[in-house]
Amino acid sequence: MSSLFSNAPAFAAPEKPRLRVGFVPLTDCAPLVVAHTRQLGQRYGLELELVRQSSWAAVRDKLISGELDAAHTLYGLVYGVELGIGGPQADMAVLMTLNQNGQAITVSNPLASLLKSGRSLRQIVDTASKPLMFAQTFPTGTHAMWLYSWLAREGIDPMREIRSVVIAPPEMTDAMASGLLDGFCAGEPWNAKAEAEGVGRTLLATSEIWPDHPEKVLACRRDFAALYPNTAKALIATMLDACQWLDNPDHRRDCAQTLAQPEYVGCPVSLITPRFLGDYGALAQPPGIRFFGDGTVNYPKVADGAWFVQQYQRWGLLNRSEVDPETVALQVNQTALYAEVATCKGISAPL
Repeated sequence: MSSLFSNAPAFAAPEKPRLRVGFVPLTDCAPLVVAHTRQLGQRYGLELELVRQSSWAAVRDKLISGELDAAHTLYGLVYGVELGIGGPQADMAVLMTLNQNGQAITVSNPLASLLKSGRSLRQIVDTASKPLMFAQTFPTGTHAMWLYSWLAREGIDPMREIRSVVIAPPEMTDAMASGLLDGFCAGEPWNAKAEAEGVGRTLLATSEIWPDHPEKVLACRRDFAALYPNTAKALIATMLDACQWLDNPDHRRDCAQTLAQPEYVGCPVSLITPRFLGDYGALAQPPGIRFFGDGTVNYPKVADGAWFVQQYQRWGLLNRSEVDPETVALQVNQTALYAEVATCKGISAPL
């Protein structure tokens, strides 16, 4: 075991020592892959079984049913389930933030050419023969919110002036190649893949919309965190170790080789590594993906959770009078549980 983790805090033995943890094939599932392949849970009495999922809807359904104990998932998915928007309701918990940044918006070659010619997106939408079609990965997810925020910044009403569809991340490139999509918002490496295959161009990274935005979280049902608090703490500690390990660029290069394997992301390492290391090629270099940042990434901020509720209210997915965003976030984000683990590990938490 690396000396990086030599000062392991003592935690009570987990009530449930073996966990099934879900993930979707994206570069930012890296903390789970690192924890699994380097067996980082052993020092806390945990064994992790990673279970690859085909879509975020599958993650949602299996978290709710209990088939998955926890998952790497979209921040906004957790809040959509908590609020029962567009699907079944369940009381959910965010244990920690797994990463910031690392997503992008890619547009089709025809749309990229029109934008490069100097026409604004507003002008293109006004003169199009039919509404432009954009894809995101889950109706209440982070990608939908970044897409809507960008469109609104360009003067487009995303609820009325474009068509929005849900497509699983690995299917984005093929959907764009078929001519179905004018653009999509997803995590890497699927933006890089679309560009490498010549079917689209990455227009901007989501960190250009909101630098160091929260992205994926470690989530579970709220009753799981309540019934198995020592297990939840052990899982947080394990993922903090994995996130810290990923701060080293050489470690990321090693991890990219693992992520490329079929059981994880299943995409060539040449498409994973550059953006994993912050190299976006022709784009002005935006803030890159962050996993630990000396502990500044991982605290499950109440303000971050409340932001998603506010976006649902903004876009008419939730009546403004129905809920108070901060009240919901205080229930979902397990700040006290996280702070206990972080303090034991000597990681500062912005309490």
